[in-house]
Amino acid sequence: MGRMAICQGRGVADSFLRLQARTQRFTLGVPREFRIAPDGSRVLFTRSLSGTERRHSLWCLDVASGRERLLVDPAVVLADADENLPPEERARRERSRTQAAGIIGYTTDEQCRTIAFTLSGRLFVADIGGDARPTVRELTTAGPVFDPQIDPTGERVGYVHDGAVRVVEIDGSADRILIEPEGDDIADDVTWGLAEFVAGEEMGRMHGFWWSPSGTALLAARVDPALVTRWHISDPAHPERRPVSVPYPAAGTNNVEIDLALLGLDGSRMPVESSGDEYLAAVRWTPDGPPLIATQSRDQRTLRVFSIDPDTGAITRRQELTDKHWIDLVTGVPTWTPDGELVTVAPVDGATRLLLDGQPISGPELQIRSVLDVGDEDVLCTASAEDPTQVHVYAISTSGPAGTVRRLSGVDGVHGASRRGDVTVLVSASLDRTSSTASVLVKGKKVAEVSSLAVTAPVTPNVTMLTVGDRELRAALLFPTGHRPGSGKLPVLLDPYGGPHAQRVLSTGRAFLEPQWLADQGFAVLVVDGRGTPGRGPDWERAVYHDFADVTLNDQIDALHAVAARHPDLDTSRVGIRGWSYGGYLAALAVLRRPDAVHAAIAGAPVTDWRLYDTHYTERYLGRPDEHPEVYERNSLLPDAPGLRRPLLLIHGLADDNVFAAHTLRLSATLLAHGRPHTVLPLTGATHMSPSAEAEAENLMLLQITWLKRALGMPVEQN
Repeated sequence: MGRMAICQGRGVADSFLRLQARTQRFTLGVPREFRIAPDGSRVLFTRSLSGTERRHSLWCLDVASGRERLLVDPAVVLADADENLPPEERARRERSRTQAAGIIGYTTDEQCRTIAFTLSGRLFVADIGGDARPTVRELTTAGPVFDPQIDPTGERVGYVHDGAVRVVEIDGSADRILIEPEGDDIADDVTWGLAEFVAGEEMGRMHGFWWSPSGTALLAARVDPALVTRWHISDPAHPERRPVSVPYPAAGTNNVEIDLALLGLDGSRMPVESSGDEYLAAVRWTPDGPPLIATQSRDQRTLRVFSIDPDTGAITRRQELTDKHWIDLVTGVPTWTPDGELVTVAPVDGATRLLLDGQPISGPELQIRSVLDVGDEDVLCTASAEDPTQVHVYAISTSGPAGTVRRLSGVDGVHGASRRGDVTVLVSASLDRTSSTASVLVKGKKVAEVSSLAVTAPVTPNVTMLTVGDRELRAALLFPTGHRPGSGKLPVLLDPYGGPHAQRVLSTGRAFLEPQWLADQGFAVLVVDGRGTPGRGPDWERAVYHDFADVTLNDQIDALHAVAARHPDLDTSRVGIRGWSYGGYLAALAVLRRPDAVHAAIAGAPVTDWRLYDTHYTERYLGRPDEHPEVYERNSLLPDAPGLRRPLLLIHGLADDNVFAAHTLRLSATLLAHGRPHTVLPLTGATHMSPSAEAEAENLMLLQITWLKRALGMPVEQN
């Protein structure tokens, strides 16, 4: 299909690119954020009112009847006013790459009867009961509310405002401070209850305080950034505005200092004993045991799990995991079983395995990706088996024959789930569909499906999944729609991410919508997951240790040649590459180090010098720059800049607080100093996320395609 398509429900011609931006890559209208009532009677979820509505509303599905009803419409609550987010919320959405609006997250009591959420920093609660839409009440608070969490009893809501942890009664009768910065802490920008930058960006920990199961106490984190170097982000388009100052822990520099305290509703405060480790990786407080914390050493080769005595603040070490490279963090652990056994995940004998009190209960055939739920008899996980492009949901027994495995997801694809008791919501995506399904199961039997209101994509990916080369690299190849083998040579466009903790080659149709559009512009598009990407076990991921550049680039080039040997329609004399973030690093690296194989590159938001990236990510793979300066030099793009002899387009958002624009500017300065021609496109006001406005998103992509065609000597349409 070419550039034009029809947007459902609008009756006007729209480009695929504008429709992709308007639908947020065809994710609007897809149900998410499932919560299941303990009696299994209802499932709460968020979903926008259509496939083009940015604001997410809160919904409820009755399990017995399968009927859905709208609980809260943010447009009604805010009287259709635009949202005005507190800076902490804007930062969290940047960390989670969220561009949607409305009810992005919500919290419920233990019985799922009372719901709390924020809109524009204002706190609202709603009580679910009967078939009518619940009455939504706004609670009076001290100011803009961040990260509201209702206590398990449903009597009060904890939240963060101005660096303090506060509690407001659900009836609105009182709003009080539990703990706040005082004295010198105010000058040092100390906060309570907030997750620091690397926790949100690299660890997946978005919270900074946690309720006790009884609702009578909280565990809160104190974050002190006093020793962290402050970086500044200015807006050159608005020189009248002050630069924004942020603490950014670049590789080899200081991290924040974190302490924990137990806070009683009676005003008591008890410090928690320190583990001595640099990073607070995870916190979990369930009814099945004392609160658990997972902490990491600075080099991330040691991860320790401690329990906290809620009466004294003393900690007891429950498990210590070590690895000569690093220990990965896995979502959902550590946690307790109902019987008080400790559940963790760790590399054992070449596989990422599920552990029960330190003993593996999953076999080496599974690579555990996340823990979803711990029941009376099993642990629900996502994992990959022999095919890393597929992710399935497994129930692994903790009773009877320990380690017995049952797969809940049936069809090939990528699956996830939410479970409580006998009810499971199974979310499934497959290669032959461009949208996901959400099935409600009771004791394993499907009883309902949560509707998706997503717009049907006007592009149908024609993708060939491949396994190539001695390393059995997973790749996806896409030709223009209607292309017939042997009908002519096509220039090749490599479209990688290629780095740790992200996959592009997955058995889901939506992953290949944009690659198919790119193919329809006249390319053979090749997407490759090389060493370092997840799903293939610890040894595969650790192949990039101290060696990002050679390992990840070699896999892209080896896959290119292997696929071209099978498919002679690929013209390897005209090869381009484009990527964003790590993919941008890889794109620039390709034209700098392999100009024989790659002839033009578009590098979006690239890391160019790993000394400028954060501690937790960079040091995991490359060590500390003061200890391994040669590793940083070998993996930097700057030493290679004098040798550039292929076209290179650099794109960077000037408001990026993750990969700062300094990366692109320093590379550009080095290229200029050596007289190497290149192009730089700064994106005013853009962060690490690519622009979401329709016109900007479309024009940015069209500009890239035009530039790439010219760089590869392809004909360019004249507008």
